[in-house]
Order: sequence, then structure tokens, then C-alpha cells
Amino acid sequence: MSSFSSASRLRRIAISALLLASCALGGCSSIDRLSQIGEQPKLSAIDNPTTQPGYKPVQMPMPKPEVASYNPNSLWRNGSRAFFKDQRAHQVGDLLTVTVNFTDKANIANETQRSRTAKEDSGITDFIGSQTITQPLKILPGRLLTTDSTSSADGKGSVQRQEALQTNVAAVVTQVLPNGNLVVEGKQEIRVNYEIRELVVAGIVRPEDIQSDNTIDSSKIAQARIAYGGRGQIMDVQQPRYGQQVMDVLLPF
Repeated sequence: MSSFSSASRLRRIAISALLLASCALGGCSSIDRLSQIGEQPKLSAIDNPTTQPGYKPVQMPMPKPEVASYNPNSLWRNGSRAFFKDQRAHQVGDLLTVTVNFTDKANIANETQRSRTAKEDSGITDFIGSQTITQPLKILPGRLLTTDSTSSADGKGSVQRQEALQTNVAAVVTQVLPNGNLVVEGKQEIRVNYEIRELVVAGIVRPEDIQSDNTIDSSKIAQARIAYGGRGQIMDVQQPRYGQQVMDVLLPF
């Protein structure tokens, strides 16, 4: 009984060590995945983007603020964008639609070749009385200052990439910069069976670039951050195991 209890205790210790190791390497994601076996991945809660971990207010070079002035006997205010009220997004909390139209195609090929051959032959056979030494040829060669060197390098590289993404996502204004530009951020999650597709858009837009229907093209977003991916069973299969990722980082070859 003692040997059986010892083996059972060792087995429990080994399982606990494996769970701790997987938690340390994968941020406890293995335990979370085990608890979600047979269940659909959960959607993220709708949260305030400014309260998310790592959020930082955007700071950009700004011009000096101008004091609004009114002309006598005129309803027009200097700096106003329209005479009537503008229904487009212009303050924190407003929504606008971002039209993501991303098409990227690159075909690059580079090749660099380099070679060099050098030879130095001094022709000196007697250097500082070397011939006076007993058996000089065994100690010093016939030519004392002779060098040969050859080096060559051939490097080739090519890039072939073609990407296309067309979709729409609603974004919320999280910050208004002193010059009137808007910081926007939008996130969209779509669950299909056991896979969640995520689309994140963030950046800085000019109010003038927002169309009359309250939409803006992604190509007009400055400092744009667009992420499109997913999580679920398919993404889990496509990712290498934690051990393989650790070995890829640590192994020098």
C-alpha cells in the first residue's frame, strides 16, 4: 500500500507540475481551453476603450488655440465648418462608420553578389638574418611575407504578398485633440460556429474627411491600426505548441 500511495502521490505532483508549467508558458490559457472544451468561445464584453489595460491618450503636435470671433451683424462664426448643425461625429462618444478597404500587393526581388581576391607576395627570403639560423627552412618558410585571401558572398531575397480586406466597422470617438482631430476606435466580433472573427480599427481622423453619411475611408485615417484575425478551434490548430515556440526562441540553430 505504501508503494502504491507513493506512486499516486508522485503522479499527482507530476500533473500539478505540468499544469503549473503550462500556466507559466501560456498564461494559464491551457487551463482556460480545457474548461471550454465542447463550448463555443465567449464574446468579449462591451467595455469603455479608455479603461482597457495599456490605453494611453494620444498626444500629437498641436497649433496654438485660436479664440473664436464673431463678425458684427453676422451669424457666421470664424472656424465653423457649416452654417447649419452638422450631424457627423465631432465629440467624444459619437459614432462613425469606418469603411475598411485595404488592398496590398508587393512583388520584390533582390540579389547581391560580392567577391574579392587578394594576394600579397613580398619575395623576401632572408629577413633579419634568418639564413644564419641553423636549419632556417624548418623554422621559417622560403618567403616570409606572403598572404593569400579570397572572400565571396551571394545573397538573394524575394517577397510576394497579396492581401485584400473589405468591410465596415462602427467606431466611437474616444478623444478630441486640441486642433479638432478625432481619435477613434472600433471593435467588431462575429462568432460563426466555434470560431470568432475579430476586427479592430483605431487611429486619428480629420472631421473634414468624414462624409455626409458619417462614414470615412480607412485610407484617410492617420496612425491607423487595423487588426483582423480570429480565435477558436481553427486558430488553435494553426498555432504551434508552447514547447515548440519556446524551442524556436531559445535554439540558436
